[in-house]
Amino acid sequence: MRQRIWAAVAAAATAAALVVAAPSAQAASLVEVTDFGANPSNLRMHLYVPDTVRERPAVLVASHYCTGTGPAFYSGTEFARLADQHGFIVIYPSANRSGNCFDVSSQATLRHNGGSDSLGIVSMVRHVIARHGADPARVYATGVSSGAMMTNVLLGAYPDVFAGGVAFAGVPFACFATTDGSSWNSQCAQGQVIRTAQQWGDLVRGAYPGYTGARPRMQLWHGTQDDTLRYPNLGEEIKQWTDVHGLSQTPTSTDYPAANWTRTRYSDKVEAISMQGTGHNLLTNGMASRALEFLGLTTGQPPVTTTPPPASGCTVTYTMNTWNTGFTASVTVSSTSAVNGWTLAFTLPSGQTVTSGWNATITPASGAVQARNVQWNGAIPAGGSASFGFQATHNGNTARPASFSLNGTPCS
Repeated sequence: MRQRIWAAVAAAATAAALVVAAPSAQAASLVEVTDFGANPSNLRMHLYVPDTVRERPAVLVASHYCTGTGPAFYSGTEFARLADQHGFIVIYPSANRSGNCFDVSSQATLRHNGGSDSLGIVSMVRHVIARHGADPARVYATGVSSGAMMTNVLLGAYPDVFAGGVAFAGVPFACFATTDGSSWNSQCAQGQVIRTAQQWGDLVRGAYPGYTGARPRMQLWHGTQDDTLRYPNLGEEIKQWTDVHGLSQTPTSTDYPAANWTRTRYSDKVEAISMQGTGHNLLTNGMASRALEFLGLTTGQPPVTTTPPPASGCTVTYTMNTWNTGFTASVTVSSTSAVNGWTLAFTLPSGQTVTSGWNATITPASGAVQARNVQWNGAIPAGGSASFGFQATHNGNTARPASFSLNGTPCS
C-alpha cells in the first residue's frame, strides 16, 4: 500500500516538473558535496552556487518529492534560475532510503539535534555558511510533498537555523510521527489527524525545549482536491504555525492572487494559499517566484492581486438539526449582486467542531471558520443563492453563529 502511495506522489510531482522551465545554461552547475558534516542517514547533497552571488548570500534548501532526487528537483523547478537572478545559493538534498521519501516520522528527525534526515540537512546548511560565507540569518527551506513535510520538520525542529519556509502540499510538523518504525502515516495523509492549535504548537515547542528565540515565517500551499496528502492538512498547518507565532486563526487579510486561489494572511508571519480544484500536482510556473517573494529572496514588484468585488445585500439562512453530542447545519447564502467566488466567514460558538462538510471547504474546524465555494458552485447570480452544509460535534452549546460575512461584507 505504501509503495502505491509513494508512486502516486512521484507521478504527481514528476508531472509538475514537466511544466516548469529548467534553468538556462550557465557556467555555474550543480555540484555534489560529499563531506559536509554529521549525516546520520547518509543523505546526498547537491549544491548550486550561481556565477554571481550577493555579498553574504542567502541559502535556500529545496527538498524533493518521494522517489525524487536533488538533481531531479534542480532540473525540474525554477529555484536555480531564480538563484541566478537574485544571487542566493540553493542546497538540493537527496533522501537515501526505500521510496526516496524524507524521514519526517521518526523521533530523531523531529527533535533538535536528534539525528536522521533533518540533522543531515542542517549539516549541509552549516557547511555552506562556513564554506561560502552565507548569511546565517537568511536560511530558508522549501519543498513539495515529502519535501514540504520536511520543510515543516526543519522549521519546527531548527528554528535557530531557518528564518522561513514555503511548503507546497505538506502536513503539519509531527503529523507523520510514528512509533512502529514505519515511515508512512496513512491517518495523517488522509487528513484525519485533527488537533487543537495549542496541541499542534506544543509539538513544535517540544522539539527544541527551552528555545526562546524568533520563530520562522511560513507560507503554505495546498490544493482542495489533493488525494495524496488531503486538504484538511492545510487547516491543521494554519492552526500550528499561527499558534507558534501567538496569532489568531482569524486572517488579518484575504485576497485572490489568481483564478481559483484564495490567500489568507495571519499578520506577516503565516500565509496560506488554497487552490480550488487543484490536486497534489500543484507546483507550476511562477509559483516559485511567489514563494521567494514571501521569503524576501527576490526583488521587484509583487504580483498584482485581483479581488472579487465584495458582495452586497447578502442574507444567510442557517438551519440546525441537533442531537446529544452533535448537529448538522444547512446554510444558504443569498446575494442581491452577482458573486464570482465566495467565502463565508463566521465564528462557531465555543465547544463546536466541524467533522465533515459538503458543497464547501470549511477551515479551520472550530472557532473563526471560513466556508469557501467548491469548483461547481462558485458563482452566485444576482438575486441567486448557494447552499452548503456540515456536520459537527458540540459540548452542550448548540447556539448559532452570531454573524456572517460574505467576501468581507457583513450579511443579515
